[in-house]
Amino acid sequence: MTSSSLAAPLEVELRPDKPPILHVDPPGDAPGWAAAHREALRAQVTEHGALLVRGLGLRDADRIGAVLTRLSGGLMTEREAFAPRESHGHGLYSSTTWPANQPMCMHHELSYTLEVPGLMLFACPTAPEQGGATAVADAEQVLKALPAGLTDRFEREGWMLTRSYNDEIGASLEESFGTADRTAIESYCRANAIDFSWQADGSLRTRQRRSAVVRHPLTGRRCWFNQIAFLNEWTLAPEVREYLVDEYGEDGLPFNTRYGDGSPIGEDVVEQLNSTYEAHTRREPWISGDLLLVDNIRTAHSREPFTGDRQVLVGMGEPRRLADGCPTPEASER
Repeated sequence: MTSSSLAAPLEVELRPDKPPILHVDPPGDAPGWAAAHREALRAQVTEHGALLVRGLGLRDADRIGAVLTRLSGGLMTEREAFAPRESHGHGLYSSTTWPANQPMCMHHELSYTLEVPGLMLFACPTAPEQGGATAVADAEQVLKALPAGLTDRFEREGWMLTRSYNDEIGASLEESFGTADRTAIESYCRANAIDFSWQADGSLRTRQRRSAVVRHPLTGRRCWFNQIAFLNEWTLAPEVREYLVDEYGEDGLPFNTRYGDGSPIGEDVVEQLNSTYEAHTRREPWISGDLLLVDNIRTAHSREPFTGDRQVLVGMGEPRRLADGCPTPEASER
């Protein structure tokens, strides 16, 4: 075990299989403590990609919202959500609704949007009985570990997200776009490079092409930054995928990912992506009151299956429009 002195006097515990952990004595004024230590905490996140802060005793939404707001400088309103969340105040949300027995594999939050959160903030007022860790993986290391032929194609073409909105699966139009008004939705899509088409039954289908590899805006280092595996049909449990295909058809799945040219991504590719993530995963079980800060561009995160009650509140901060967020013909030359 070693300690980092970049943001002295913070002493951070570093282990290869865990995110960096900072142990603190419970402050009487957690929001004030967060404001006073913001720069030191952000320095640690920049250096390591993530930081777990243990000891703040974050148990209620008001206190969590105040801490996250001070650390982020202001929380973002989520747009283009793929699944429902419960709001706990401006910019503070529940974790995404997802079956407890199903994992949410590694991904970068909202990597398919043009304005992405640079910082993810997670607070755990109630830890689960077992499992349920929000694990992390270094996107620089994942990129280096993946086969060059695969990453070259994705870097050249980008990746495509397809969505079919319905009233049963995933986020509704209003939950995703903040409105159900067709004109407003169309304006948003045009402004955010999203192709859209209204179906005969009134439902909406969209397509958007984004870069799979980007340069970090602060470090300049190349990162594997996308949700190719997470939102792909082959990551779903077999019985879930079979049901969705039977119900909506191959082209009508609530969400799916493809190569940037629209070609389907094979099951073997998705398995390789997920196994590479797993080889670079660091995890630490939640303890009630914990806070986790994640550099959303440098670091992917996941949610592991769990039992018992689990409550994790989420904030997104430091919005960034990445210069290379959309693929170009010159992408493969970078």
